Amino acid sequence: MRIALFTETFLPKVDGIVTRLRHTIEHLERNGDRVLVVAPEGGLTEYKGAKVHGVPGIPLPMYPELKLALPSMGTKNIIEEFNPDLIHVVNPAVLGLGGIYYAKTLNIPLIASYHTHLPQYLHHYGLGAIEGVFWEFLKATHNQAKLNLCTSSAMVNELESHGIKNVDLWQRGVDTEMFQPSLASKQMRSRLSEGNPESPLLLYVGRVSAEKQIDQIKPVLEAIPEARLAIVGDGPNREALEAHFAGTNTNFVGYLQGLELASAFASADAFVFPSRTETLGLVLLEAMAAGCPVVAANSGGIPDIVTDGENGYMFEVDDPEGAIKATKKLLEAKEEREQLRVNARLEAEQWGWVTATKQLQSYYRSVVEAGALSSAA
Repeated sequence: MRIALFTETFLPKVDGIVTRLRHTIEHLERNGDRVLVVAPEGGLTEYKGAKVHGVPGIPLPMYPELKLALPSMGTKNIIEEFNPDLIHVVNPAVLGLGGIYYAKTLNIPLIASYHTHLPQYLHHYGLGAIEGVFWEFLKATHNQAKLNLCTSSAMVNELESHGIKNVDLWQRGVDTEMFQPSLASKQMRSRLSEGNPESPLLLYVGRVSAEKQIDQIKPVLEAIPEARLAIVGDGPNREALEAHFAGTNTNFVGYLQGLELASAFASADAFVFPSRTETLGLVLLEAMAAGCPVVAANSGGIPDIVTDGENGYMFEVDDPEGAIKATKKLLEAKEEREQLRVNARLEAEQWGWVTATKQLQSYYRSVVEAGALSSAA
């Protein structure tokens, strides 16, 4: 099968969407499918056998890591030459609209997938008043697709409640070969804790942006003064957060990748994730695969991953003391924490990328076959 993948974000950017796409492309190509990636320019022309067609883009003022990109003049020719069986638009916003246009004008079956809870993000950038309008935009774009995929059951329900049709679940996935408890390291622990490896070590990994609500970890640090916090990642809110956490035991590490990132997860005592806007929270699965128990908000797609008291702890978003109580409970119960580590790894082992990609291929085939039947009729 030949798949043209339109995505608003791709390498060299690092985030959960790019992680999912990287593994999906690799497994599709390995299984004999051919993939064309249409994405904002990032210097790549190929990834794991897939051709990458870079489109010029303008960095967003509020979030320069993201680029506003429209299909360039030659994109239609690229699509026609590739001759895809299907177009898959990922988080259609700007570039994805081009994918929808080409699918319609060239009569190619269309799938869309929803990964970022943008309507909720608006509230963190002072744009909450337009949430209703934005949902209407999402409904208009996603309802062009024959199938809309979400990465958690909560988001399936959310999209359906706003009038988006033909919604189904694209199961979660994690690299259980990369993320391993055995990668726990005294050296990494010392690095993350700035030379205090005996102190309780809390970890955050992800985009350093307003919607992730990283600032909500500060009261946890203040309530557990002996603890250290390592923030791994980068983004537009870093400078503000460095000021916010001034005077606390917080280390802004920047990006880590590959085995270094896996070692960071495995070396921490708890992964603290306060975000209320997650469609899934892929980093939670990565933490769990590395045997790091999580403390996370009971919101969005997180309950699909975390079972409270079994492989981590959840706290209610309306409880200002919730994250503090959950983190203290995790750190104080050493024997229970070790069992949580084991359970977290067992949960992650159920969700390899091979299975997730096979499910996606099944969705692809069903949409292509349905398109062929309707054309024959």
